[in-house]
Amino acid sequence: MRIELATVPGAPERPNEDWASVALPASGQGGTLVVLDGVTPPKGDDGCVHGVPWFTARLGGALVELSVSRRDLTLTEILAEAIRRTADTHRGTCDLSHVRTPQATVVMARWGAAADAVEHLVLSDSTLLLESPGGRVRAVLDDRIDRLPRESLLTHASADALRNAEGGFYTAAADPGVAVRAVTGSTPRAEVRAVAALTDGASRWVDMFAEGGWTECLALLRKEGPQGLIDRVRALEESAKERTAVIRWKLHDDAAAVFAEL
Repeated sequence: MRIELATVPGAPERPNEDWASVALPASGQGGTLVVLDGVTPPKGDDGCVHGVPWFTARLGGALVELSVSRRDLTLTEILAEAIRRTADTHRGTCDLSHVRTPQATVVMARWGAAADAVEHLVLSDSTLLLESPGGRVRAVLDDRIDRLPRESLLTHASADALRNAEGGFYTAAADPGVAVRAVTGSTPRAEVRAVAALTDGASRWVDMFAEGGWTECLALLRKEGPQGLIDRVRALEESAKERTAVIRWKLHDDAAAVFAEL
């Protein structure tokens, strides 16, 4: 089994709000990966004294521990319990009802022995890739935010109205009930050769710069590793900066990528 991961902050002076981990049970059978993209709030009150990196570390740690130790729980149940645990750790000090309370996108995959399945869960706009033994790559996406009218996300107030709301988009914040909104499924273990998870800072290679499709992206991960993909994204961002007088997006975003060849 080959596993590689990398995560890089968008700016050296700011903490990295992405979080990535892989765990292999002591039994030697299977494994799990978790990738989170912490949602950067606008400046101002978000009701929490801790911050997004604290939140992603707590939530990510709970997700990994539960997905390895509680094989009897589905990934949906694990996400709900991890959100509940994390909320309980700062319920007494923070306003968890605040629409901008720390939150994150979630990608999870869990696999067992050869006869088992590869389970997956995606919530919000990070990406999971599943590669078949024949090289076919399937992207698992939660595209609700992409289906919203662009003008509805132009201001913080308009985006807040759609955040974790019916008809809008969902992230892992303080409500365990959001777990049932995730995109989930399973694939026979024999039909998966490799899995990869990307936050949107890494998936820009495909969905912003159109350097290739998801098949080419996974091939790049296999050849150059997650750090190689992120390095290529950074080079493309710098090139765009030089060619464009006005940058209409965040120049560099936190980026995380995990590649696991099963």
